[in-house]
Amino acid sequence: MTAPHTPSQPPHDRTPHESWQTAAQPSGPTSPHGSGEAGAGIKDEVLPAVVTMVVVAVCGVLLALLWTWLAPRVPLVSDGKAVYLKDTEGEQAMGVDGTFTLLSLGFGLLSGAVVFLLRRRGGIPLVVGLALGSLFGALIAWKAGVWLGPEKDVVAHAKSVGKGVVFDAPLELKAKGTLLAWPVAALAVHLGLTGLFGPRDPEPYPAPVSYGGPQDDDYPEGLRSGS
Repeated sequence: MTAPHTPSQPPHDRTPHESWQTAAQPSGPTSPHGSGEAGAGIKDEVLPAVVTMVVVAVCGVLLALLWTWLAPRVPLVSDGKAVYLKDTEGEQAMGVDGTFTLLSLGFGLLSGAVVFLLRRRGGIPLVVGLALGSLFGALIAWKAGVWLGPEKDVVAHAKSVGKGVVFDAPLELKAKGTLLAWPVAALAVHLGLTGLFGPRDPEPYPAPVSYGGPQDDDYPEGLRSGS
């Protein structure tokens, strides 16, 4: 005498809840693919940000060259005992700061637009790299411009040229706040272009999906419609 054979439940008789549990895949830090994708995403954002920072900072050398070439000269003269401004009412000193500010704004506009055109996806690391690169570039331009400009030792220069001879004063940036002109302009242009022409984020909520009633396959064969 044998026990009655009970047929195993066919795969299509599984409930929708069981099917969802079977199809679920591991996600998050324990997923075999989750950590690799996260690491690749971080690398794809950090590396362009570092490159952007370095390239923008190196452009400070070009700003220094333009500043030393275009900035007005402040004339000095010595009477053999002291050094004086030749033109006490001149505005050349203000022109030195103004030239640096205008050039920095131009470099900020250009660098912000170029970074946006090359990396339209943007991202926080890229914005940080652009800001730091612009600030470092302004500092490099300031220090390099002073070094490339007229002699910094005014007393030694006055003695070398002699009494009553006019010579140029060293470049000085009296308003240190102008160092922020480049990063502020770069960030404003980049964020503005990203807001206007950058890629849009997907909709936060997916379209609603309607679920129909139970299908015939969800019932045993004897209870299906038409049986």
